[in-house]
Amino acid sequence: MDIASATAARTSGSAAAASAEKPGAAKQGSMIASDFETFLTMLTTQMENQDPLKPIESTDFAVQLATFSGVEQQVRTNNLLAAMQSQLGASGISQYASWVGMEVRATATAMFSDSPITLYPEPASGAERAMVVVRDPASGEDIDRFEVPVSDAPVQWAGVDGDGNPFPEGKYTFHLQSIKNDTTFSEEQIAVFSEVQELRMADGEIRLVLAGGDEVAASDVTAVRKPEDPEA
Repeated sequence: MDIASATAARTSGSAAAASAEKPGAAKQGSMIASDFETFLTMLTTQMENQDPLKPIESTDFAVQLATFSGVEQQVRTNNLLAAMQSQLGASGISQYASWVGMEVRATATAMFSDSPITLYPEPASGAERAMVVVRDPASGEDIDRFEVPVSDAPVQWAGVDGDGNPFPEGKYTFHLQSIKNDTTFSEEQIAVFSEVQELRMADGEIRLVLAGGDEVAASDVTAVRKPEDPEA
């Protein structure tokens, strides 16, 4: 088997294995580099052991050199793409660095500490009534509920029960039930503001770790603001 055929077969096998295993960029780069080194070894061996009376045809040699160039270019392209991906990831995170310590509005768990929490409900189309349900995420228990206007205007949860006693400090989630003909036909979690504590890159996406422990995509954030002073 000549070098061009051997390289084509090996490259085809590597591609099939890569498709089956779905390896990362680093593993793919390693496989391509291995093909490159193997090609060099085979080409050198063929030239050292060729029959002096029947040297390699110039056309065959040209084909092999072209194959060599293609493999080399593939290795370089792979390395360049990996470097570009790394740079883009770092650049993406840096764009959101100023968000750490800020508050972002997203569908997430809220931290309650004696101060009212502003909610941003979005009733479903066709709703005749809307009800906010306050839930303890640890137990899944509904601890409070109250009716709100069928509107996307912000509303506040004071954090007190019917007798005026404050609920315990901690994590809570808020859900909006859209009601028609006295039947709840939709329930969606309500967006709140939460403090950003950490940034992460996951699967090529910027993720924000919030004070309540939730992790949301930066693309899901609908507003950013400076932290509110509870004493103000």
